[in-house]
Amino acid sequence: MRILVIEDERKLADYLQKGLSQQNYVVDVARDGQDGRHAALEGNYDLVVLDVMLPDIDGFGILADLRQRKDTPVLMLTARDKVEDRVRGLEGGADDYLVKPFAFSELLARIHALLRRGRVQESTLLTLGDLELDLARRKASRAGTRLDLTAKEFTLLALMLRRRGEVLSRTMLAEQVWDMNFDGDTNVIEVAVRRLRAKIDDSFDTKLLHTVRGMGYVLELRDQ
Repeated sequence: MRILVIEDERKLADYLQKGLSQQNYVVDVARDGQDGRHAALEGNYDLVVLDVMLPDIDGFGILADLRQRKDTPVLMLTARDKVEDRVRGLEGGADDYLVKPFAFSELLARIHALLRRGRVQESTLLTLGDLELDLARRKASRAGTRLDLTAKEFTLLALMLRRRGEVLSRTMLAEQVWDMNFDGDTNVIEVAVRRLRAKIDDSFDTKLLHTVRGMGYVLELRDQ
């Protein structure tokens, strides 16, 4: 599932991205109101974690614009703890309102509750053509043949299947799968992708994992 975090405090944004990624969510971060508004309106997210006090456009403004077009669940996360602020957020269309400072376990519980309530729930089975990834049973197969994946390969493939058709940069893969800043001198991403490709593509005529030169990688079913 994809979560958008709109938070201008870098330390907190990084903390949320790391913690939620470890819970197997795909997490994007916007660090100001303009970028957050654009991402929320144009992206396909299952939930938005939205700060109120942001540069450019505050969280209430983003929420108002979002509610005109989408019903994506929104969890407002802010230091503004006055009753009138909470009422304004909830009446403006927020699904929940959590005041800083907070315990990550409570944030996670609220996110789970919103997604369960949810308007959109992700299947535990991700597929592309004859490739299947069972998230619940931690199994992968292609054309009925079991694929023996390492934990990192499983996480990498799950991310690519969730975002199939999108070109994923090396930087994004490093952040989401390895929880590290991308270092151009390391080849860990290339090695991991090469090993994953060998397992999901080498024995099959139809190739699914493609390199986009200078940009990254994409998992998609292309016309032969």
